[in-house]
Amino acid sequence: MEEEKEEFGIVVNATKLQIEEFKSSVLWQDIKRELELWSKGFEDEMKNIVDDAESKNPSTASVLLHMGDLNGRMKAVAYVLNILDVFLDVLEAKKDDTRRNETD
Repeated sequence: MEEEKEEFGIVVNATKLQIEEFKSSVLWQDIKRELELWSKGFEDEMKNIVDDAESKNPSTASVLLHMGDLNGRMKAVAYVLNILDVFLDVLEAKKDDTRRNETD
């Protein structure tokens, strides 16, 4: 099991079918909708930085840290929204690796 972690970085215990079924589930649609709302909120917050800077006069470092924080949040949400495809890719890579080892 440890060898698998090193090779692929992610261990997926679910089957391809389980992931695909979850991907089309109402629960996953609810989760995606919520995460997309978060992402929109982060984008809106990013757009308001200039207006806030005008009225609050923060330091350049403070503005840059805020922008970096928002950027990190948006990337994290984008990754979670794509996580099921990542899992499917890991399973496919594992399947391809198994086939390659069988032919070696």
